[in-house]
Amino acid sequence: MKLKIRILFICVLTSLYSYSQEGIPVYSDYLSDNYYLIHPSMAGAANCAKIRLTARKQWFGQDDAPSLQTLSFNGRIGERSGAGIIVFNDKNGYHSQKGAKLTYAHHIMFSRSELDLNQLSFGISGGVIQSQLDETSFGGVYDPIVFNSIQSDSYFNVDVGASYNFLDFYAHATVQGLIETRRKLYTDYESDNLRKFLLSTGYVFGKSENITWEPSILFQYFDQTKEKSIDLNLKAYKNMDFGSIWAALSYRRSFDGSRYNTGTGVSDQKLQYITPIIGLNYKKFMFAYTYSNVTGDVKFDTGGYHQITLGINLFCTRERYDCKCPAVN
Repeated sequence: MKLKIRILFICVLTSLYSYSQEGIPVYSDYLSDNYYLIHPSMAGAANCAKIRLTARKQWFGQDDAPSLQTLSFNGRIGERSGAGIIVFNDKNGYHSQKGAKLTYAHHIMFSRSELDLNQLSFGISGGVIQSQLDETSFGGVYDPIVFNSIQSDSYFNVDVGASYNFLDFYAHATVQGLIETRRKLYTDYESDNLRKFLLSTGYVFGKSENITWEPSILFQYFDQTKEKSIDLNLKAYKNMDFGSIWAALSYRRSFDGSRYNTGTGVSDQKLQYITPIIGLNYKKFMFAYTYSNVTGDVKFDTGGYHQITLGINLFCTRERYDCKCPAVN
């Protein structure tokens, strides 16, 4: 009985963010030089076009464990516009979703010269997402809502956002799932409100030109469930002749939790991640490895979450800005 209670608790705790998984889940992959993945206003904000490929796997050794793959491309169009595309595949047990987003961004420069960075950006993404529920392995269970087949439903969604980059400082604000979406994959009473608000800011500093530090935060708020979480991040860069090596540490903490029975009493646990990241920029190529570990007394598995990011920068025709600003330089 105690084991069943703990399993139920884990399902409740991990489902705190299952509602937000419609669309691309927000993990820590944005820290691998990929802010465009969560902020459409960053499309074309850098002086190079960027291709980023990510592959994430959770709970090795567990059947049907969550996995996510994303492929994104964004770059400048002319002097003041940017565009991008994201395709993704997300699978979690019997549920899966595939989708694509197209982005347009407009950038307003307030700089006195092309080397000074003082840029305000606005972006909008439109995406089509297909959700699937695979019931083919449910067996011959008789239930009026179980069809023993693959059910699917598609919907359209819109994200909007704004970014401000000023020398070594940056700030972003994005609303994901802006419009209501009619879906009836699971039940006719499923909410159509998928709105999620993202706020992030950071600053890059360093007394030495070879080593710089970048503290940043990301705040998430889910409109329907009122859930909140915050990421506290710190990145360190060391410039090399061939590019740079860098490392990051991220701590995610939810403001909401679940109560469970310990056998001798009742305790609360909130979702917490600790995520170290290592990365390498070699000329125009980028590689990063991310490992996330869930902390707390109750866990589904002792293993962590593994992710690899591969990237390449193309069409670097603009001069580098005179600032410590790795996201746009």
